[in-house]
Amino acid sequence: MKKPLLMSILAISSLVIVPNVIAKPEAKPSNRSSPFSLGVSRITTGNASVGDEGNELQRDQWMFDAKASMPLNRQWSIGAGIGYDNLDYDWRSPTVSNTTQAWEKIERYRASLSVSYRPNKNWMFILAPKLQYAYADTASSSNAQSYGVVLSGMYRFDSGNMLGFGAAYLNDIDEVRTVPFIAVNWRITDKLSLGNPFSAGFSGPAGLELSYQLSSDWNMGIGTSKRTNRFLIADDEVTAEIEEWVGFVRVGWDMSRSVSFSAYGGYFFNGELELNPQHTTEDIDNQGAAALDVTIRF
Repeated sequence: MKKPLLMSILAISSLVIVPNVIAKPEAKPSNRSSPFSLGVSRITTGNASVGDEGNELQRDQWMFDAKASMPLNRQWSIGAGIGYDNLDYDWRSPTVSNTTQAWEKIERYRASLSVSYRPNKNWMFILAPKLQYAYADTASSSNAQSYGVVLSGMYRFDSGNMLGFGAAYLNDIDEVRTVPFIAVNWRITDKLSLGNPFSAGFSGPAGLELSYQLSSDWNMGIGTSKRTNRFLIADDEVTAEIEEWVGFVRVGWDMSRSVSFSAYGGYFFNGELELNPQHTTEDIDNQGAAALDVTIRF
């Protein structure tokens, strides 16, 4: 019989749990080449029951991103990105007190490089090394390193549509995994298209989004993806991991050629929390979420 979640948590002197939130999508291309972009996202979730002991968790997150890309010639181009995420929690547990907040803060730092190669007009290959530090204020950042690489290949048809396959090799904290994903950029009609809303990496595969262009400035989409996040909660490789699916609807507004806004309504389902090295697993109830993203290109 599984040990109750909160008792397993309190057995660790410094434990922090991390949410799996709606990840910020890649910025959609504007009408002009924009080699630099800055993005800010605010994400919040509803209350969710965790386990069978009456524990509830509400989650908030800020995400900050900076990206740059540059073509070297007709075949080669390079890119780079850095990011910082700040996560806060509100735990409520009747097994301790009605207002117990078991964890307060997790910080996540991200960096990536990318190299793309186009040998001809049809094929494109991308290699993207990634580095991440994700840890609670109860753990040391020096022990929270994760690294990996994402490799993908896409074929461009004469219609301009692109379809491909990729895989991410990820040496996460105390775990190594390989994540396959489908890469797609497919225009079904003049206004309807299918693409990847997320970047493949430590949080999981790229997902799929069906989007519709309402006007020159407004668009909307609906999509889903599986999300996985792993964080160091104490030294000696003590980790927490949340794995869950997210479905979302999005409304986007291109205020100008440089500034765009996206608002999200999301729903997390089939969630699961795992604490390691105890291998304690508890279910997370489904919950709603909302997010707002602002992207500036220049």
